[in-house]
Amino acid sequence: MLTSYVNGPLSKKKNYVLDTSVYLTDANSIFKFGENDIYIPLKVLEEIDKHKTRQDSVGTNARQLIRTLDALRDRGSLETGVPIDDNKNSGTLRVLSYSCLKDIIFPPDLDIRIPDHVIIATALAVRAINNNKTIIVSRDINMRVICDSIGLEAQDYISEEVVNSSDELYTGFIIHAVDEQIIDQFYDGEDIFIDKEEIDEIWFPNQYIMLVSNSNEKKSALAKFENHLRPLGKVLHKQIPDWNISARNKEQAFAIDMLMDPNIKIVSLIGRAGSGKTLMAIASGLQQTIGLRAENNHYDRLIVSRPIQPLGKDIGFLPGTMEEKMLPWLMPIQDNLKFLMGDKTSLEMYMDKGKIEIEALTYIRGRSIANAFIIIDEAQNLTKHEIKTIITRIGEGTKIILTGDVEQIDNVYVNETSNGLVHAVEKFKEYAIAGHMTFRKGERSELATLASKIL
Repeated sequence: MLTSYVNGPLSKKKNYVLDTSVYLTDANSIFKFGENDIYIPLKVLEEIDKHKTRQDSVGTNARQLIRTLDALRDRGSLETGVPIDDNKNSGTLRVLSYSCLKDIIFPPDLDIRIPDHVIIATALAVRAINNNKTIIVSRDINMRVICDSIGLEAQDYISEEVVNSSDELYTGFIIHAVDEQIIDQFYDGEDIFIDKEEIDEIWFPNQYIMLVSNSNEKKSALAKFENHLRPLGKVLHKQIPDWNISARNKEQAFAIDMLMDPNIKIVSLIGRAGSGKTLMAIASGLQQTIGLRAENNHYDRLIVSRPIQPLGKDIGFLPGTMEEKMLPWLMPIQDNLKFLMGDKTSLEMYMDKGKIEIEALTYIRGRSIANAFIIIDEAQNLTKHEIKTIITRIGEGTKIILTGDVEQIDNVYVNETSNGLVHAVEKFKEYAIAGHMTFRKGERSELATLASKIL
């Protein structure tokens, strides 16, 4: 049975025309349509070629696709079609040249000078020469809208999505109603266990609990769940003392507790601008690297990085050295550090000593980093592959923090459900070395909070 990687029910054999955006998201996408046939417009290959020199996941996918197609040439001619895999029920793959368009009557709204329109026209040609249902698959919303407007079916490529919507994303905490005496016992230091039979859903390691009295909703307690064999733990850290940072709400308290726990090796924080996620992450990193109490300095250095958007060659057109080119993207990080440390001199001193590093993500990916506190800001702009590449470089004694806002994505090849940050949250939630928190409330200012809601 064919597994669906696109929206909509599957019936008999179909023709799929995959847009450039699909291949740049997943180079192996051609292997995920079972017995159905795949057609690649020559225009797509031309666009792929323009991306092959990029030093990011887009470039990696472009190069991998080119190698895959070259390997498939051993099975026959790409012009006439080759089997996609060794399965006898495998679909075929064909590359269609511009000659297929010569007998096509273009809808008046299509402009052949526009690459997307050429790809759409190729799909129309496929539909004209083949009786099977023809579908365009694209990550580009506008392209799908154009297809619909001319009567051509189009679907999104969803193979990398771990949740159907951001509303389904694991939040990291839950509200749990209990008898009032349970809360009293918890505050008195008695062991409180949560039986599996008492709850309707699955609780995960390092999931935080707000215990609320059944009879008095104002009476509550904050707790931490490890597993059903261990009692609920106390939230030990609600402030970062050396940097005068205190939690302003329960989500911030939970986040600080995770950030300050050396047993949790990967922490993900998701929230809107102004929720405090980046500031708390940096403050907790400073606390555990250059804090006043040496016994609490678990890490040798603090490394803060973020992806550079826009990607590709755009940065090359900026004047100055590489460091000067990256400054606009790294400035928010420096602003947070200066806010915490109070003056520029202290920051530069610690950077000169190698205790604090601010780097573009490009340089982080090629390293093996041990005994460090690493913060990856704006992680929602990373792909699943990029997140994997970063995390697999983490050495012994290192803690990594991923922060981001899934409602503010600048990378055209990911969305709020397919980005690397969401992927990491969902994949790590079952493991005791991981923790996650979603912030619901902004704390930057009343104006910033209101703006995030209404604008």
